[in-house]
Amino acid sequence: MSFHLPALPYSSKALEPHISENTLNFHHGKHHQAYINKLNELIEGTSFASMSLEDIVKESAGKPDLVGIFNNAAQSWNHDFYWKSMKPNGGGSPTGVILEMLEDSFGSFDQFKEGFKKAATSQFGSGWAWLVEDYDHLRVMKTGNAETPITSSLKPLMTCDVWEHAYYLDFQNRRPDYVNTFINHLINWDFVEQNLTLNQG
Repeated sequence: MSFHLPALPYSSKALEPHISENTLNFHHGKHHQAYINKLNELIEGTSFASMSLEDIVKESAGKPDLVGIFNNAAQSWNHDFYWKSMKPNGGGSPTGVILEMLEDSFGSFDQFKEGFKKAATSQFGSGWAWLVEDYDHLRVMKTGNAETPITSSLKPLMTCDVWEHAYYLDFQNRRPDYVNTFINHLINWDFVEQNLTLNQG
C-alpha cells in the first residue's frame, strides 16, 4: 500500500486573504507531498507498508533506527490534521459544548486564546501548537518538529502549524500575526467538536 496526498478540504483560494493560494500551493502541494513521497520510499518492502498512517506513527515513535519513517509519517498525519483544523470564515469564539469546555478548562475563551498564542509563538524553531483533550479537560500544548499527541494518551482536537513554511510567504517573520489570524479567522470549530469525545457517552 502506498499513501497519496489527501486533497485539501477547500479550494486553494478559500482561505484568502488570511492564507494565500500561493502559500497553500507550496505548503500542501510541495511540502506535504514531499513527506508522502519520502514515506512511501522508506516503507516500501517493510512491515509498515501494510499499516495505516496513524499506526506507522505510533509504531515508529521513539525508535532511533526508525526516525526517518516517524518524521515523514508524523508530518504527513499532522499536515492532514492541520488542513482540517481550518476553514473559510472560521475562527473567533465557538458556541455550545466547545465554548463551555474551553471556559471550564481555561477560565474563559480569552484565556484559552492567550494560552494557545503563547504555545504557538514560544515553540522554538519548527513545530506545532495543539488543543487536546486530556481525559476530563482540554489543554494546550506544543510539540517540536514532527512530534504529535497521537503517540500519547492525549486526543488532538486541532492544530496550528508553526513551521516557517506555513506562514513565511504571507507573514514573513511575523509568527504572532499568523497565529492571531489563525485564531481569529481560521479555526474550524466544527472539526474540533467532531474530534471531541468528552460528554459523548
